[in-house]
Amino acid sequence: MSTKKIHKSWALATAAAVVPFVGAMPAEAAAMPFTDIKNSGSEVELYKAVSELYSQGIVFGTTSTTFSPYQNLTRGEAAYFLAEALKLETKNVVNPGFSDVPTSHKYYGHIAALAEKGIIQKGTNYNPDHFMNRSQMAKILTIGFNLQQATTLSAPFLDFTKENETNMYIQTLLNYGITQGTSATTFSPYTDVRRGQMALFLYRTLQKAEDDFYIISVE
Repeated sequence: MSTKKIHKSWALATAAAVVPFVGAMPAEAAAMPFTDIKNSGSEVELYKAVSELYSQGIVFGTTSTTFSPYQNLTRGEAAYFLAEALKLETKNVVNPGFSDVPTSHKYYGHIAALAEKGIIQKGTNYNPDHFMNRSQMAKILTIGFNLQQATTLSAPFLDFTKENETNMYIQTLLNYGITQGTSATTFSPYTDVRRGQMALFLYRTLQKAEDDFYIISVE
């Protein structure tokens, strides 16, 4: 999918989606319903991100009035958020064959859509209820949005993974300004991603699409 197509769907769509949780998805653009995020202080960007993504039907709350931004993100939720952000077809999909994701699973269509596009790997299990870590997040965002992948590591992190390919996904997001380290010398690649963090990463990536994915640093 090209960045221009992503941009058009992000800017113009008001998505109608199936609601996996109580009061989760709006059929049309709606006011921010979540009371556990404040539009002030350190949560200003988070509030804007969740508000924008919710109005587009990309993210959902854990209840009708809570988003639970500091709750760990499951792999199933991540699949839903990303597939909706990319505006993928989630109805007429090829079954990827995950034994733990039957066609009746609430995230089946979204998981299958990502597998069909090669954004996630097919295998025996997907583990939709397991939490997604930061390195996994970097991979699906890089591949999903077809970002220009880094070829050289320049970040000063001492805790990069043992897999060079995974490290390049992390460096890619750093180059685009989508994420940053947990400290000056750490990225914490195996730390679980929180729901609010994923909303921020998606929001920033979609915002970059408006500028045709301008890279803020190049090796």
